[in-house]
Amino acid sequence: MIVVDASALSAFLLKEPGWRTISRYIARSISVDLVLKEAANAVWKAHMRGLVDRGGALKLLEILLSLVERNIELEPEAAYLPDAFRLALDLRITVYDALYIAQALRRKAPLLTLDERQAEAAARSGVDVISRGTSP
Repeated sequence: MIVVDASALSAFLLKEPGWRTISRYIARSISVDLVLKEAANAVWKAHMRGLVDRGGALKLLEILLSLVERNIELEPEAAYLPDAFRLALDLRITVYDALYIAQALRRKAPLLTLDERQAEAAARSGVDVISRGTSP
C-alpha cells in the first residue's frame, strides 16, 4: 500500500508528464480525504487556465470519484491532524503536506509525491518516497 498525495493524483488526472508511471501506484493506494479537495481544486485550476474545458473538467471529477470507490482508500484527515501539526511545526512545511507524511509514518507506507519540498521533509522523517523516476 502506498500513500498518494494530491500532487501525484492531480498529475495522473491531468495526464502530466510521468502520469503513466503514477498510474501503477494509484491502483492500490491510500490517502487522507483532503486529497479529494486538493485534486478537484487542481482540475478547477486547469479549467480556469484554459487547459481543460468544462466538460473535460466534469469528466475528470467523475474519474477522481471513481478512483476513490475502486482504487484509493480514504481515511479521515482528522485522525492524523495532531501528528501532522507537530510535523508541520518541526519540518516547517504546511499542515496539508504534513497530513500525507503523518499517514505514511503511521501506516509504515511509502509516500508518492511530486512535491520536492514535501518529499525532502518526508525523507527526513524516515518515510520512503516515490517521486518522478524513483521507487521505494
